Amino acid sequence: MDCLSCATKITKSVESLAGTEAIDPQVMTGTVTVTYHPEQTDQTAIIDRIEAAGYSVQSIPKPESATFSVPEMDCPSCASKITTSVEQLPGIEAIAPEVTTGTIHVEYESSQTDTEKISERIEAAGYAIETEHPERTDTFDVPDMDCPSCAGKIENALDTCEGIFSCDTQPTTGTVIVTYDPDTATQSDFITAIEGAGYAVEGSRTEGSKSQETRPRENPSAVWRSTRALKVYAGATFLALGLAVEYLVPSLNIVLANGFGQTITLTEVFYIVGIIAGGESIIRNGYYSARNLSLDIDLLMSLGILGAVTASLIFGEALYFEGGTLAVLFSFAQLMERYSMGRARSSLDELMELAPETATVRRNGDEQTLHIDAVRVGDVVIVRPGDKIPMDGEVIDGESAVNQAPITGESVPVDKTEGQEVYAGTINEEGYLEVRVTSTAAENTIARIIEMVEDAQREKTDHEQFVDRFASYYTPVVVCFAVALVFVQPLVFDATWRTGFVHGLTLLVLACPCAMVISTPVSVVSGITSAAKNGVLIKSGPDLEAMGGVDVIAFDKTGTLTKGELTVTDIIPLEGPSRKEVLRTAQSLEARSKHPIASAISDAAATAGISKRSITNFESLTGKGVTGTIDDEQYYVGKPELFEDLGFNLDHVHIATDGGVAMTTMECDHGQYLDLMAETVPKLQNDGKTVVFIGTEDRLLGLLAVADEVRPGARQTVEQLHEQGIEHVVMLTGDNERTARAIAEQVGVDEYRAELLPDEKVQVVEELIEQSAGVAMVGDGVNDAPALATATVGIAMGAAGTDTALETADVALLSDDLTTLPYLTGLSRTATSVIRQNIWASLGIKTLLAIGVPFGLVNVIMAVVVGDMGMSIGVTANAMRLSRLKPSRFF
Repeated sequence: MDCLSCATKITKSVESLAGTEAIDPQVMTGTVTVTYHPEQTDQTAIIDRIEAAGYSVQSIPKPESATFSVPEMDCPSCASKITTSVEQLPGIEAIAPEVTTGTIHVEYESSQTDTEKISERIEAAGYAIETEHPERTDTFDVPDMDCPSCAGKIENALDTCEGIFSCDTQPTTGTVIVTYDPDTATQSDFITAIEGAGYAVEGSRTEGSKSQETRPRENPSAVWRSTRALKVYAGATFLALGLAVEYLVPSLNIVLANGFGQTITLTEVFYIVGIIAGGESIIRNGYYSARNLSLDIDLLMSLGILGAVTASLIFGEALYFEGGTLAVLFSFAQLMERYSMGRARSSLDELMELAPETATVRRNGDEQTLHIDAVRVGDVVIVRPGDKIPMDGEVIDGESAVNQAPITGESVPVDKTEGQEVYAGTINEEGYLEVRVTSTAAENTIARIIEMVEDAQREKTDHEQFVDRFASYYTPVVVCFAVALVFVQPLVFDATWRTGFVHGLTLLVLACPCAMVISTPVSVVSGITSAAKNGVLIKSGPDLEAMGGVDVIAFDKTGTLTKGELTVTDIIPLEGPSRKEVLRTAQSLEARSKHPIASAISDAAATAGISKRSITNFESLTGKGVTGTIDDEQYYVGKPELFEDLGFNLDHVHIATDGGVAMTTMECDHGQYLDLMAETVPKLQNDGKTVVFIGTEDRLLGLLAVADEVRPGARQTVEQLHEQGIEHVVMLTGDNERTARAIAEQVGVDEYRAELLPDEKVQVVEELIEQSAGVAMVGDGVNDAPALATATVGIAMGAAGTDTALETADVALLSDDLTTLPYLTGLSRTATSVIRQNIWASLGIKTLLAIGVPFGLVNVIMAVVVGDMGMSIGVTANAMRLSRLKPSRFF
């Protein structure tokens, strides 16, 4: 299943099953996902339908899953009772009761138990099950579905199945995803339907299964060694033999038979054998198309080839060579399309191969090598230097540098020590690590990324919807012109019937819209997969397209343009002590405080290797600072107001050292002094810093400044966005005006809005949307969720391992590196440009060729080589450029 025509056959075949709700063939992955009611159909029936459509299915055994609504389960004790009861059944893989929703999710082996037995065990525990309308989603791998025509056949076939809620054929991934009522249809019904459309189902899986197993991998080059390829080679050989006999050794071109009043020569026998060898697959697919009432390229080409043979045998028009040429060239074009699609699919395979299939686990003191599906949350995984980390988890022993580029796109390895998080698929560069597993294989970061990349193809972009609408009119119109041309040229313009037939046949080749229809999804898959490999997760094709049209970007300040954590930026001694002593005193007092400023001071002291002094009589002075006794003397750390209350004149502070203060000092009778409140403090505050004083009751030792520092590369990112054509960059923050202004000046944004509440940020975004073509909002994906949801495109930063950010944002930057934003913008704009190029190039070239057909300027060979095969290869190659784009190109 490697084209939309294949996908359509399988879809139509599977839809005929009762209980089928949705079918989603994905040409890119060669899979078909079917959602169905298990009480009405099953996986076997679906596989039968796919095979009936002409496609083989490679089964991928998966555990079944079911969710039961148990409203009375409203506490952990209830959940425990039900779990204990259900666990008594054989074949139970996992039980997940959710007390807050009153539901229990059960994974089980269908060969050992079923939903009826599970329901009985729940009821045996004393809880009633609330009956809900069942729904199931299955994905079917249909590698031969690689064009829109294939997908159309499968959809038509699945239309005949009952119980289908939705069906999604994806030629770019070679999959069909069907959502259906399991009470009405079974998986086998869908497989039968797909196979009835002429496509083999090579695997299937049910949504919610725990394994990371995916569709079978296929080598794109293997297409040239396939049975069909051998038939095409044979067909081409016989055509060449026929030409050789006809033009090089005509003496051998003897009459071998007579039929229908016509003679058949050796040359014509060679051509006929070439037609049979090269056209067998086309005619077979055409049969399935006719059976499923699908007007697609396979049916059109079948009619053209059979028409050429019929006209030659009965009417003596000698069109054997044209028929053979059409059969061989079109079959070769389909092989090239399959090969090109295979290359596009391989980019998604690279993501799937990131995480290893096994893990070294320590259990009961022994090390065991287990498949990742057998690794449980809480297990300890051993990761040695050079190994890939197999599971998401927390480091509990060891330290190392970890290459996170496969997940976050970060170019520099990140140091990992005890207590820090690591992700499956990343590479342990140097040290030994022991990692406590925090999520299962199906729920880890890389699994979610792969799932989202595959799901991203399901929602069609505006360009894709336009092309689909256009194609629905294009093919019937061109077919009508082709039929008209066959009769009009001989009857009106005195051309021969042979000329009219050949011209009509040529137009039939151009009636296939595959290149135009596939141009957008291939570009979307290439762009989204490329982004994922570089640490940017784009949730859907429309999001990729929308990002390409954005001309305004709004940033949240805290945690986005800034690091989101306070650090000590300045230490200023005033009356004698060194910088080290000032910091040591501040740390000693703040060590018992939980305030963010206290944490910043403690971190700075720890970094400098400063140990704290012993303190007694500690007291927090609410809203002002802290105090405590050190060596029998009372010390204070806090706001300027605290020291004014202690009687200090902060407008006139004497200094024993310059303290590195680049401020004007003034003279009095007692020496030099500073006006801290008029000069020093305002300057620091204007830079967005918070000032903390340190002293005793009669001596001011110095002051510290802390700030949420701007992220490295923030200013360069804003400059690069401007160069890419972003017209307006805005910073939104709930912080005060002075701090907001300081950060805005450092970063170089065009505008800032300060002291905003969350709902006010939403209002600002709505205002920006009214004034622009599109607005992207960049935030942390949690606190900014309303604003992200309101924006044209919501972008969450640092989303690796964060469920909320991955779910709420349209785009997730998996690292905290702002420089990936210009890459996202550049990739999106390039993708939009590539999509437009593909659509208009394929449409324009087909139009020019069609205009030339009636005048004899375009023959069948040109139509196949340029209009069909050439355009399919061209749009795929152009789309694959996106997979080679790297962040370094845009920053």
